[in-house]
Amino acid sequence: MLAAPVASPRFEATLAGFTVGITADRRWEEQAELLARRGAALVHGPTIRTLPVGPDEELFEVTESLLFDPPDYVIANTGIGMRAWMAAADSWGLGDSLLTMLKDSVVLARGPKASAAVHQSGVPVAAKAASERLEELVTLLLDAGVVGRRIAFQRHGDDSPDPILRLRKAGAIVVEVPVYRWILPLDLEPAKQLIGAVVDGTVHAVTFTSAPALRNFFLIAAEMGREGEVRKALNGTVIPMVVGPVCCAAGVELGLVQPMVPDRYRIGPMIRLLTDELMSKGRRVSIGGVPASIANGELRIGGEVVPLSGRESALLAALVEAAPRVLSRQALLERAWPAGTDPHVIDVTVSRLRRRLGPLGDAIVAVPRRGYCVRP
Repeated sequence: MLAAPVASPRFEATLAGFTVGITADRRWEEQAELLARRGAALVHGPTIRTLPVGPDEELFEVTESLLFDPPDYVIANTGIGMRAWMAAADSWGLGDSLLTMLKDSVVLARGPKASAAVHQSGVPVAAKAASERLEELVTLLLDAGVVGRRIAFQRHGDDSPDPILRLRKAGAIVVEVPVYRWILPLDLEPAKQLIGAVVDGTVHAVTFTSAPALRNFFLIAAEMGREGEVRKALNGTVIPMVVGPVCCAAGVELGLVQPMVPDRYRIGPMIRLLTDELMSKGRRVSIGGVPASIANGELRIGGEVVPLSGRESALLAALVEAAPRVLSRQALLERAWPAGTDPHVIDVTVSRLRRRLGPLGDAIVAVPRRGYCVRP
């Protein structure tokens, strides 16, 4: 588990008291930063490792074959894949030849990242899938007719997907371009710890930014003998948050009933949707033996609703999450306030919370020279 984050001054600590698991290996820091700004605790358990295919391996041979016998169509699957392919070709002295081949072919892009990578190299993109799914490009090609057509497909990192099989069955000659591949991490312990946290319910959500990462998550869980428990948790109290429809489809295949997908298939919108969903569900807590919940800046106790400010909500969430342990003023500051805040603000906020809670306010206990705790 990562250290408790410090909320950014630009954000209320809306996710204080929530813990989110991250399974990505590449660009996971971007997710971590966005979540930490909102006050969430993080568990990084990468389930995937992205490896480039070396210049002396299959990629070189495939590139040479495509230069000798150019394709009619090129499917640009990912931005990182297309950039890596062109960089590898440059290293072999084949960069100009590859660009000429791409310009002479009809290039179709699965999404905006792949499209941008191709455009930046000076190659036009004939079509881009609005849904960012390969199936849309395949349907477009099938409608145009693919019998005898040569199609270069920049592989997505895992095994050949079903859409490629559809093209082959329709008579196309599909040449797969293996720019990179996804495998299990060398160290599985962080992923196993995250899986244990999912089953135990100590994380509230898990993010998946690729289908292979999600498949590996279940593969590792199966090796631990916990696949059924993981599936039950992700269909229950733990939110499975996926970045796009391809990842969502993989989740459904693995038995997830309703993975959450943002409208825009990017990390930023994914984190915003996750924040809204977590806040709408709220945190179930116990204060002085009385069950309550914190959601959307409100504390609900029985039929009564107590409005809380963002800082009050974050402070109370941190205390009940740690109960019955004592949290120092510094620890509370790190969970709910920007760096440099006077610790005296903790005492002021606690006093205000006690007044709001009425008779339950006595459950927030000051421990001399140590800090505060809540009687659960």
